[in-house]
Amino acid sequence: MRIGITCYPAQGGSGVVATELGAKLAARGHQVHCISYQAPVRLRSHCPNIYFHQVEVMSYPLFKYPPYTLTLSAKMAEVAKRWKLDIFHVHYAIPHAVCGFLAKSILGTKSPKLVTTLHGTDITLVGIDKSFSNITRFSIEVSDGVTAVSRFLAQKTVEEFKPSRKIEVIYNFVDTERFRPSTSSARKEEFAPNGEKILAHLSNFRPVKRIPDVIKTFNLVQKEIPARLLLIGDGPEVSGALEFVGKLGLSDKVIYLGSHNDVESLLPVADLFLIPTKTESFGLASLEALSCGVPVIGTNLGGLPEVVLDGECGYLEKLGDVESMAGKALKLLRDQDLLNQFKENARRRAVDFFDAELMVPKYERFYERVLAE
Repeated sequence: MRIGITCYPAQGGSGVVATELGAKLAARGHQVHCISYQAPVRLRSHCPNIYFHQVEVMSYPLFKYPPYTLTLSAKMAEVAKRWKLDIFHVHYAIPHAVCGFLAKSILGTKSPKLVTTLHGTDITLVGIDKSFSNITRFSIEVSDGVTAVSRFLAQKTVEEFKPSRKIEVIYNFVDTERFRPSTSSARKEEFAPNGEKILAHLSNFRPVKRIPDVIKTFNLVQKEIPARLLLIGDGPEVSGALEFVGKLGLSDKVIYLGSHNDVESLLPVADLFLIPTKTESFGLASLEALSCGVPVIGTNLGGLPEVVLDGECGYLEKLGDVESMAGKALKLLRDQDLLNQFKENARRRAVDFFDAELMVPKYERFYERVLAE
C-alpha cells in the first residue's frame, strides 16, 4: 500500500507512535510518506520506503497567524496525487483529520481513504472544548475509518460525540527489541555511582503530567533510602520543575537530561518509572518503561490501567496521592526479590501484549477493510 502519514512531529506520544508505525510499515514493504512541517523526531535517516514531505508555511501580512492547516491540506493533496496514495492516516482528529478531508475534497473522486487515529487530548481536552467540539465531531464523521489507542479513549469518544461509526481500538505499541532491559551496569553507575536507587520520569513536561507530583514522590522516597531521579524530556514545565527541585534542596539528587532520541538507552537504568499524570489515554512512556523491565508507579485513571497491571508490573494510586505512590515505590525498592518479580512481569507484559509485531498487522488489516468499503 501507499500510505500518507500526518502527525505532530515532536516528542509526544502521538508523534512517536505515528513515526514508529511508518517505519514498521515501510519495513514490511509499504511505501510511506510522512507529511508535516518538520521531520518527526524519531524518523531514522535513510529508511527505505519512507519519504518525508515538508509543509512550507508562508508568512503573509493578511494573516495574523501562519495558515498551517491550509498549506498542510494542499500538501497532502499534492503528495497524494503525485504518489497515488491509497490511504491518508492522520494522527489527531484536529486539525489533521480536517486537513485530510480538505485534501480529499481537492482531489475529488480519485482521493485516498482517510483513517484517523485518536490519541487522547484531541478528544479529552481540545475536542470537548466548545470552540472545537463541532469540528471534532465532523472530523470523526468524515473519516473513512477511526481508531483509538485505548478502550478508555474509544468509550470517551462515544460518550462525548456519539459517532455514527464504530471506533476501533488498536493499542499503541513498542519495539521490544529496541526497548529492552540492559545487562550493563556502566550506565547505571554513571547516574548512581554509590548504588543509589534510580527513579525516572519521561514526558513532554506539560501541566497535565503533574511534574511537581513526580518530584514530591521522589522527595519522600529519597528521605528513606539513597536515590536519584532522572527527568527526561522537555516542555513548558521544565523551568518550574527545576526551580521546585532547588527549593526542596534536591539539586544534587535530581538529574535533568532534556530531550533524547535514544530514550531506550536511558530507561533501562531506572529501577522505577513515575507517571502521576492527571489524564493519560494510553501512556506510551509507561509502555516503553515496561518493555525495558522497569515497573511503573502512576495514577489509576484513563487508559493507564489497560497498560500497567496494578500489583503485577507496577502500582496505580489515586490522583495526587504522592504519599501512597512513595509508599508503593519504597515497598518495591526495599524488597529486591519483589522488585525483580515486577521487573520480569513488566517485560512480559510489553512483549506479550504490546509488541510492534502484534499491533502493526492490526493497522494493515484495518487499512484493508477501509479500502474494501
